[in-house]
Amino acid sequence: MIELAEMIRQLRNELTAAVEAAKDEELQFALGPVELEASVVVERSGTAGARLRFWVVEGGGEGRIASGATHRITLTLQPQQRGSARPPWVSGSAEPGER
Repeated sequence: MIELAEMIRQLRNELTAAVEAAKDEELQFALGPVELEASVVVERSGTAGARLRFWVVEGGGEGRIASGATHRITLTLQPQQRGSARPPWVSGSAEPGER
């Protein structure tokens, strides 16, 4: 399992790479809302400063966790570059420089 924040951080890194790869591309796509759906386990720490943590269940891991302990969540993220009101642009290349 990975933390929900780590999953979003990894998604941000992938989208940043796609935006970077689009800079010199003739064909670009506006990046619209990104929808994520994940199975999560909610954990509450028992300490004085208790907080909730959301762990994303990775593929195939759901069978090891009781079904009552997992929850499905859907997040809709609106990607936006700092300092710009326009949506970012991405290309179809998987790697920067790949054509």
